Amino acid sequence: MNYNKKSVESVDVKGKRVLCRCDFNVPTKEGKITSDKRIVAALPTIQYLVEHGAKVILCSHMGKVKVDWDPALSLKVVADRLSELLGKEVIMAKDVVGEDAKAKAAALKDGDVMLLENVRYMKGETKNDPELSKELASMADIFVNDAFGTAHRAHASTAGVADYLPAVCGYLVEKEVSIMGKALADPTRPFVAILGGAKVSDKLNVINNLLEKVDTLIIGGGMAFTFLAAKGYSVGKSLLDTEKIDYCKDMMAKAEEKGVKLLLPIDTVVAASFPNPIDGPIEVKTVDADKIPDDMEGLDIGEKTRALFAEAVKSAKTVVWNGPMGVFENPTLAKGTIAVAQALADADAVTIVGGGDSAAACEQLGFADKITHISTGGGASLEFLEGLELPGIACLEDK
Repeated sequence: MNYNKKSVESVDVKGKRVLCRCDFNVPTKEGKITSDKRIVAALPTIQYLVEHGAKVILCSHMGKVKVDWDPALSLKVVADRLSELLGKEVIMAKDVVGEDAKAKAAALKDGDVMLLENVRYMKGETKNDPELSKELASMADIFVNDAFGTAHRAHASTAGVADYLPAVCGYLVEKEVSIMGKALADPTRPFVAILGGAKVSDKLNVINNLLEKVDTLIIGGGMAFTFLAAKGYSVGKSLLDTEKIDYCKDMMAKAEEKGVKLLLPIDTVVAASFPNPIDGPIEVKTVDADKIPDDMEGLDIGEKTRALFAEAVKSAKTVVWNGPMGVFENPTLAKGTIAVAQALADADAVTIVGGGDSAAACEQLGFADKITHISTGGGASLEFLEGLELPGIACLEDK
Protein backbone atom coordinates (compact mmCIF):
# COMPACT_ATOMS: atom_id res chain seq x y z
CA MET A 1 0.00 0.00 0.00
CA ASN A 2 1.25 3.49 -0.83
CA TYR A 3 1.25 5.68 2.28
CA ASN A 4 2.40 8.80 0.41
CA LYS A 5 -0.87 10.66 -0.04
CA LYS A 6 -1.65 14.28 -0.86
CA SER A 7 -2.78 16.22 2.17
CA VAL A 8 -5.23 19.06 2.60
CA GLU A 9 -2.30 21.49 2.31
CA SER A 10 -1.51 20.36 -1.24
CA VAL A 11 -4.73 21.74 -2.77
CA ASP A 12 -6.04 25.30 -3.04
CA VAL A 13 -9.25 25.39 -0.99
CA LYS A 14 -10.04 29.12 -1.06
CA GLY A 15 -13.61 29.72 -2.22
CA LYS A 16 -14.06 26.00 -2.88
CA ARG A 17 -16.75 23.76 -1.41
CA VAL A 18 -14.88 21.09 0.53
CA LEU A 19 -16.65 17.91 1.60
CA CYS A 20 -14.79 16.64 4.66
CA ARG A 21 -15.50 13.14 6.03
CA CYS A 22 -14.89 13.11 9.78
CA ASP A 23 -15.33 10.47 12.45
CA PHE A 24 -17.98 11.99 14.71
CA ASN A 25 -19.20 8.60 15.91
CA VAL A 26 -19.18 9.82 19.51
CA PRO A 27 -20.71 8.05 22.52
CA THR A 28 -23.90 9.65 23.82
CA LYS A 29 -26.14 9.06 26.82
CA GLU A 30 -29.65 10.50 27.07
CA GLY A 31 -28.93 12.88 24.20
CA LYS A 32 -25.66 14.21 25.69
CA ILE A 33 -22.15 13.51 24.36
CA THR A 34 -20.14 11.58 26.96
CA SER A 35 -16.75 12.01 25.22
CA ASP A 36 -15.97 14.61 22.56
CA LYS A 37 -12.47 13.23 21.86
CA ARG A 38 -13.27 12.45 18.23
CA ILE A 39 -14.70 15.90 17.62
CA VAL A 40 -11.61 17.54 19.13
CA ALA A 41 -9.37 15.30 16.98
CA ALA A 42 -11.03 16.68 13.82
CA LEU A 43 -10.50 20.35 14.76
CA PRO A 44 -7.06 20.93 13.15
CA THR A 45 -8.34 19.99 9.68
CA ILE A 46 -11.60 21.95 10.07
CA GLN A 47 -9.75 25.02 11.38
CA TYR A 48 -7.27 24.85 8.50
CA LEU A 49 -10.14 24.80 5.98
CA VAL A 50 -11.94 27.69 7.69
CA GLU A 51 -8.76 29.82 7.92
CA HIS A 52 -8.01 29.21 4.24
CA GLY A 53 -11.44 30.39 3.09
CA ALA A 54 -13.07 27.07 2.19
CA LYS A 55 -16.82 26.52 2.29
CA VAL A 56 -16.77 23.52 4.61
CA ILE A 57 -19.31 20.68 4.36
CA LEU A 58 -18.71 18.10 7.09
CA CYS A 59 -20.17 14.60 7.08
CA SER A 60 -19.99 11.56 9.36
CA HIS A 61 -21.89 8.52 10.54
CA MET A 62 -22.99 7.90 14.10
CA GLY A 63 -24.05 4.58 15.61
CA LYS A 64 -25.75 1.70 13.85
CA VAL A 65 -28.81 3.04 12.07
CA LYS A 66 -31.56 0.38 11.99
CA VAL A 67 -34.46 2.51 10.73
CA ASP A 68 -34.81 5.32 8.18
CA TRP A 69 -34.79 8.02 10.83
CA ASP A 70 -33.58 7.58 14.39
CA PRO A 71 -33.59 10.91 16.26
CA ALA A 72 -31.23 9.44 18.89
CA LEU A 73 -28.57 9.15 16.16
CA SER A 74 -28.94 12.66 14.73
CA LEU A 75 -25.69 14.60 14.45
CA LYS A 76 -27.35 17.74 15.86
CA VAL A 77 -25.54 17.19 19.20
CA VAL A 78 -22.25 17.14 17.29
CA ALA A 79 -23.07 20.39 15.48
CA ASP A 80 -23.82 22.05 18.83
CA ARG A 81 -20.57 20.87 20.42
CA LEU A 82 -18.56 21.75 17.32
CA SER A 83 -20.03 25.28 17.33
CA GLU A 84 -18.75 25.71 20.91
CA LEU A 85 -15.29 24.36 20.07
CA LEU A 86 -14.91 26.44 16.90
CA GLY A 87 -16.45 29.56 18.42
CA LYS A 88 -18.73 29.93 15.39
CA GLU A 89 -22.06 28.57 14.25
CA VAL A 90 -22.01 25.20 12.53
CA ILE A 91 -25.01 25.12 10.20
CA MET A 92 -26.94 21.85 10.61
CA ALA A 93 -28.59 20.28 7.57
CA LYS A 94 -31.88 18.40 8.01
CA ASP A 95 -30.81 15.67 5.58
CA VAL A 96 -27.78 14.23 3.77
CA VAL A 97 -28.27 14.89 0.07
CA GLY A 98 -31.82 16.25 0.15
CA GLU A 99 -33.20 19.72 -0.61
CA ASP A 100 -32.20 21.21 2.74
CA ALA A 101 -28.58 20.06 2.55
CA LYS A 102 -28.19 21.18 -1.06
CA ALA A 103 -29.75 24.60 -0.44
CA LYS A 104 -27.55 25.20 2.63
CA ALA A 105 -24.42 24.03 0.80
CA ALA A 106 -25.17 26.37 -2.11
CA ALA A 107 -25.60 29.33 0.26
CA LEU A 108 -22.28 28.87 2.09
CA LYS A 109 -19.82 31.77 2.21
CA ASP A 110 -16.04 31.39 2.46
CA GLY A 111 -15.14 30.17 5.95
CA ASP A 112 -18.64 28.87 6.73
CA VAL A 113 -19.06 25.39 8.22
CA MET A 114 -22.05 23.10 7.85
CA LEU A 115 -22.71 19.51 8.92
CA LEU A 116 -24.79 17.02 6.96
CA GLU A 117 -27.10 14.66 8.83
CA ASN A 118 -25.92 11.13 9.73
CA VAL A 119 -24.78 9.57 6.41
CA ARG A 120 -26.02 6.16 7.54
CA TYR A 121 -29.61 7.46 7.28
CA MET A 122 -28.98 6.79 3.57
CA LYS A 123 -29.37 3.13 2.62
CA GLY A 124 -26.67 3.46 -0.05
CA GLU A 125 -23.91 4.60 2.35
CA THR A 126 -22.68 1.21 3.57
CA LYS A 127 -23.26 -0.35 0.12
CA ASN A 128 -20.95 2.29 -1.42
CA ASP A 129 -23.77 3.12 -3.85
CA PRO A 130 -22.38 5.12 -6.82
CA GLU A 131 -25.59 7.17 -7.04
CA LEU A 132 -25.24 8.37 -3.43
CA SER A 133 -21.50 8.96 -3.94
CA LYS A 134 -22.31 11.08 -7.00
CA GLU A 135 -24.97 13.08 -5.12
CA LEU A 136 -22.58 13.77 -2.24
CA ALA A 137 -19.82 14.75 -4.67
CA SER A 138 -22.14 17.08 -6.59
CA MET A 139 -22.30 19.37 -3.53
CA ALA A 140 -18.54 19.97 -3.43
CA ASP A 141 -15.35 20.69 -5.43
CA ILE A 142 -12.84 18.79 -3.24
CA PHE A 143 -13.04 15.75 -0.93
CA VAL A 144 -10.99 15.51 2.27
CA ASN A 145 -10.98 12.24 4.22
CA ASP A 146 -10.11 12.78 7.88
CA ALA A 147 -11.90 9.70 9.28
CA PHE A 148 -9.24 7.07 9.95
CA GLY A 149 -11.66 5.12 12.16
CA THR A 150 -13.72 4.21 9.08
CA ALA A 151 -10.87 4.06 6.53
CA HIS A 152 -11.07 0.24 6.42
CA ARG A 153 -14.62 0.43 5.05
CA ALA A 154 -15.43 1.17 1.42
CA HIS A 155 -18.55 3.30 1.95
CA ALA A 156 -20.01 6.08 -0.18
CA SER A 157 -18.76 8.87 2.11
CA THR A 158 -15.33 7.30 2.81
CA ALA A 159 -14.29 6.03 -0.61
CA GLY A 160 -17.09 6.33 -3.20
CA VAL A 161 -17.01 10.15 -3.45
CA ALA A 162 -13.31 10.00 -4.39
CA ASP A 163 -14.37 8.64 -7.81
CA TYR A 164 -15.97 12.01 -8.59
CA LEU A 165 -13.78 14.60 -6.79
CA PRO A 166 -10.10 15.37 -6.23
CA ALA A 167 -9.44 13.54 -2.92
CA VAL A 168 -6.83 14.27 -0.25
CA CYS A 169 -6.33 13.41 3.43
CA GLY A 170 -6.86 15.60 6.47
CA TYR A 171 -4.33 15.99 9.29
CA LEU A 172 -5.67 13.11 11.37
CA VAL A 173 -5.48 10.56 8.56
CA GLU A 174 -2.10 11.97 7.48
CA LYS A 175 -0.71 11.47 11.00
CA GLU A 176 -2.07 7.91 11.30
CA VAL A 177 -0.74 6.91 7.91
CA SER A 178 2.70 8.46 8.30
CA ILE A 179 3.36 7.11 11.82
CA MET A 180 1.87 3.63 11.37
CA GLY A 181 3.03 3.40 7.76
CA LYS A 182 6.64 4.14 8.71
CA ALA A 183 6.53 1.77 11.69
CA LEU A 184 5.52 -1.11 9.43
CA ALA A 185 7.46 -0.22 6.28
CA ASP A 186 10.73 1.00 7.79
CA PRO A 187 10.83 0.59 11.58
CA THR A 188 13.73 1.70 13.75
CA ARG A 189 14.94 -1.57 15.28
CA PRO A 190 14.60 -3.51 17.50
CA PHE A 191 10.90 -3.64 16.54
CA VAL A 192 8.62 -5.26 19.14
CA ALA A 193 4.91 -5.99 18.63
CA ILE A 194 2.58 -6.91 21.49
CA LEU A 195 -0.72 -8.62 20.74
CA GLY A 196 -3.48 -9.38 23.22
CA GLY A 197 -7.23 -9.67 23.25
CA ALA A 198 -9.50 -12.67 23.40
CA LYS A 199 -9.34 -14.69 20.19
CA VAL A 200 -6.51 -15.91 17.98
CA SER A 201 -8.95 -16.01 15.05
CA ASP A 202 -9.33 -12.18 15.17
CA LYS A 203 -5.58 -11.72 14.72
CA LEU A 204 -4.54 -14.57 12.37
CA ASN A 205 -3.40 -12.32 9.54
CA VAL A 206 -1.89 -9.77 11.93
CA ILE A 207 0.36 -12.43 13.51
CA ASN A 208 1.36 -13.75 10.10
CA ASN A 209 2.16 -10.26 8.73
CA LEU A 210 4.03 -9.09 11.84
CA LEU A 211 6.27 -12.17 11.87
CA GLU A 212 7.63 -10.87 8.54
CA LYS A 213 8.53 -7.52 10.11
CA VAL A 214 9.30 -7.66 13.84
CA ASP A 215 12.30 -8.73 15.90
CA THR A 216 10.13 -9.80 18.85
CA LEU A 217 6.46 -10.76 18.97
CA ILE A 218 4.80 -10.85 22.39
CA ILE A 219 1.48 -12.64 22.81
CA GLY A 220 -0.75 -12.21 25.88
CA GLY A 221 -4.46 -12.03 26.62
CA GLY A 222 -6.95 -14.81 25.95
CA MET A 223 -5.30 -15.63 22.62
CA ALA A 224 -2.12 -16.81 24.40
CA PHE A 225 -3.81 -19.97 25.71
CA THR A 226 -4.18 -21.45 22.23
CA PHE A 227 -0.42 -20.97 21.77
CA LEU A 228 0.23 -22.57 25.17
CA ALA A 229 -1.99 -25.50 24.16
CA ALA A 230 0.02 -25.75 20.93
CA LYS A 231 3.13 -26.20 23.11
CA GLY A 232 1.39 -29.18 24.71
CA TYR A 233 0.34 -27.43 27.94
CA SER A 234 -3.01 -28.08 29.59
CA VAL A 235 -4.88 -24.75 29.89
CA GLY A 236 -7.74 -25.76 32.20
CA LYS A 237 -10.96 -23.81 31.52
CA SER A 238 -9.08 -20.95 29.80
CA LEU A 239 -10.25 -19.54 26.49
CA LEU A 240 -9.13 -21.99 23.80
CA ASP A 241 -9.55 -21.88 20.04
CA THR A 242 -9.11 -25.63 19.37
CA GLU A 243 -9.37 -25.20 15.60
CA LYS A 244 -6.38 -22.85 15.64
CA ILE A 245 -3.90 -25.03 17.56
CA ASP A 246 -2.20 -26.18 14.34
CA TYR A 247 -2.07 -22.59 13.13
CA CYS A 248 -0.28 -21.60 16.37
CA LYS A 249 2.21 -24.44 15.86
CA ASP A 250 2.88 -23.14 12.33
CA MET A 251 3.40 -19.61 13.63
CA MET A 252 5.85 -20.78 16.30
CA ALA A 253 7.77 -22.67 13.61
CA LYS A 254 7.70 -19.59 11.35
CA ALA A 255 9.06 -17.39 14.17
CA GLU A 256 11.92 -19.83 14.71
CA GLU A 257 12.69 -19.98 11.00
CA LYS A 258 12.71 -16.16 10.72
CA GLY A 259 14.77 -15.70 13.87
CA VAL A 260 11.92 -13.79 15.55
CA LYS A 261 11.65 -14.06 19.34
CA LEU A 262 8.11 -15.20 20.20
CA LEU A 263 7.33 -14.52 23.84
CA LEU A 264 4.38 -16.23 25.56
CA PRO A 265 3.23 -16.00 29.20
CA ILE A 266 5.36 -18.01 31.64
CA ASP A 267 2.85 -17.58 34.48
CA THR A 268 -0.81 -16.71 34.61
CA VAL A 269 -3.38 -15.36 37.07
CA VAL A 270 -6.21 -17.90 37.40
CA ALA A 271 -9.68 -17.91 38.95
CA ALA A 272 -12.50 -20.45 39.24
CA SER A 273 -14.77 -18.53 36.88
CA PHE A 274 -14.90 -15.56 34.56
CA PRO A 275 -15.83 -12.44 36.57
CA ASN A 276 -18.45 -9.88 35.81
CA PRO A 277 -16.15 -6.87 35.20
CA ILE A 278 -18.10 -4.67 37.60
CA ASP A 279 -17.95 -7.22 40.42
CA GLY A 280 -15.56 -6.33 43.16
CA PRO A 281 -12.35 -8.23 43.90
CA ILE A 282 -12.36 -11.91 42.97
CA GLU A 283 -10.27 -14.73 44.40
CA VAL A 284 -7.24 -15.36 42.21
CA LYS A 285 -3.91 -17.12 42.38
CA THR A 286 -0.86 -17.16 40.14
CA VAL A 287 0.43 -20.40 38.63
CA ASP A 288 3.10 -21.32 36.08
CA ALA A 289 1.77 -21.34 32.52
CA ASP A 290 2.26 -25.11 32.24
CA LYS A 291 0.46 -25.82 35.53
CA ILE A 292 -3.01 -24.33 35.06
CA PRO A 293 -5.44 -26.45 37.15
CA ASP A 294 -8.23 -28.19 35.22
CA ASP A 295 -10.97 -26.35 37.13
CA MET A 296 -9.45 -22.85 36.75
CA GLU A 297 -9.12 -20.37 33.91
CA GLY A 298 -6.33 -17.95 33.08
CA LEU A 299 -7.52 -14.32 33.13
CA ASP A 300 -4.36 -12.19 33.18
CA ILE A 301 -0.59 -12.53 32.82
CA GLY A 302 1.36 -13.21 36.03
CA GLU A 303 4.13 -11.22 37.68
CA LYS A 304 7.04 -13.10 36.02
CA THR A 305 5.44 -12.59 32.61
CA ARG A 306 4.91 -8.88 33.29
CA ALA A 307 8.64 -8.56 34.01
CA LEU A 308 9.55 -10.61 30.90
CA PHE A 309 7.39 -8.49 28.59
CA ALA A 310 8.56 -5.20 30.14
CA GLU A 311 12.20 -6.27 29.68
CA ALA A 312 11.60 -6.94 25.96
CA VAL A 313 10.02 -3.48 25.54
CA LYS A 314 12.90 -1.75 27.38
CA SER A 315 15.45 -2.42 24.63
CA ALA A 316 13.03 -1.70 21.74
CA LYS A 317 13.14 1.32 19.43
CA THR A 318 9.68 0.75 17.87
CA VAL A 319 6.76 -0.81 19.77
CA VAL A 320 3.27 -1.54 18.46
CA TRP A 321 0.62 -2.75 20.91
CA ASN A 322 -2.88 -4.03 20.15
CA GLY A 323 -5.11 -5.81 22.68
CA PRO A 324 -5.20 -6.11 26.49
CA MET A 325 -3.32 -8.76 28.51
CA GLY A 326 -6.30 -9.84 30.58
CA VAL A 327 -9.83 -8.97 31.69
CA PHE A 328 -8.65 -5.43 32.45
CA GLU A 329 -12.18 -4.13 33.12
CA ASN A 330 -11.92 -5.90 36.48
CA PRO A 331 -9.32 -4.15 38.69
CA THR A 332 -8.05 -7.49 40.08
CA LEU A 333 -7.21 -8.61 36.53
CA ALA A 334 -5.82 -5.35 35.15
CA LYS A 335 -2.22 -5.68 36.37
CA GLY A 336 -0.91 -7.25 33.15
CA THR A 337 -2.43 -4.57 30.93
CA ILE A 338 -1.22 -1.82 33.31
CA ALA A 339 2.31 -3.30 33.23
CA VAL A 340 2.38 -3.22 29.41
CA ALA A 341 1.02 0.34 29.31
CA GLN A 342 3.65 1.36 31.89
CA ALA A 343 6.43 -0.33 29.87
CA LEU A 344 5.40 1.59 26.74
CA ALA A 345 5.20 4.85 28.69
CA ASP A 346 8.75 4.29 30.03
CA ALA A 347 10.24 3.08 26.73
CA ASP A 348 12.81 5.11 24.81
CA ALA A 349 11.08 4.23 21.55
CA VAL A 350 8.40 5.15 19.05
CA THR A 351 5.33 3.67 20.78
CA ILE A 352 2.10 3.06 18.89
CA VAL A 353 -1.12 1.81 20.47
CA GLY A 354 -3.66 0.48 17.98
CA GLY A 355 -7.11 1.70 18.96
CA GLY A 356 -9.82 -0.25 20.77
CA ASP A 357 -9.30 -1.65 24.28
CA SER A 358 -5.56 -0.92 24.46
CA ALA A 359 -6.18 2.74 23.67
CA ALA A 360 -8.94 2.86 26.29
CA ALA A 361 -6.59 1.26 28.83
CA CYS A 362 -3.83 3.83 28.18
CA GLU A 363 -6.28 6.69 28.54
CA GLN A 364 -7.94 5.33 31.70
CA LEU A 365 -4.55 4.72 33.28
CA GLY A 366 -3.30 8.21 32.45
CA PHE A 367 -0.44 7.07 30.17
CA ALA A 368 -1.82 8.62 26.97
CA ASP A 369 0.56 11.62 26.95
CA LYS A 370 3.60 9.33 27.26
CA ILE A 371 2.72 7.29 24.15
CA THR A 372 3.98 8.52 20.75
CA HIS A 373 0.73 7.71 18.98
CA ILE A 374 -2.63 6.27 19.99
CA SER A 375 -4.61 5.28 16.92
CA THR A 376 -8.14 6.61 16.56
CA GLY A 377 -9.32 3.50 14.72
CA GLY A 378 -9.57 0.03 16.24
CA GLY A 379 -10.62 -1.96 13.17
CA ALA A 380 -8.66 0.28 10.80
CA SER A 381 -5.43 -0.03 12.76
CA LEU A 382 -5.82 -3.83 12.94
CA GLU A 383 -6.22 -4.05 9.16
CA PHE A 384 -3.22 -1.74 8.84
CA LEU A 385 -1.18 -4.23 10.93
CA GLU A 386 -2.45 -7.01 8.67
CA GLY A 387 -0.88 -5.21 5.74
CA LEU A 388 -4.25 -4.75 4.04
CA GLU A 389 -5.05 -1.85 1.79
CA LEU A 390 -7.52 0.53 3.46
CA PRO A 391 -10.09 1.68 0.86
CA GLY A 392 -10.60 5.10 2.52
CA ILE A 393 -6.87 5.81 2.06
CA ALA A 394 -6.20 3.95 -1.19
CA CYS A 395 -8.74 6.22 -2.93
CA LEU A 396 -6.80 9.40 -2.10
CA GLU A 397 -4.44 11.04 -4.60
CA ASP A 398 -0.76 10.09 -4.41
CA LYS A 399 1.84 12.77 -3.79
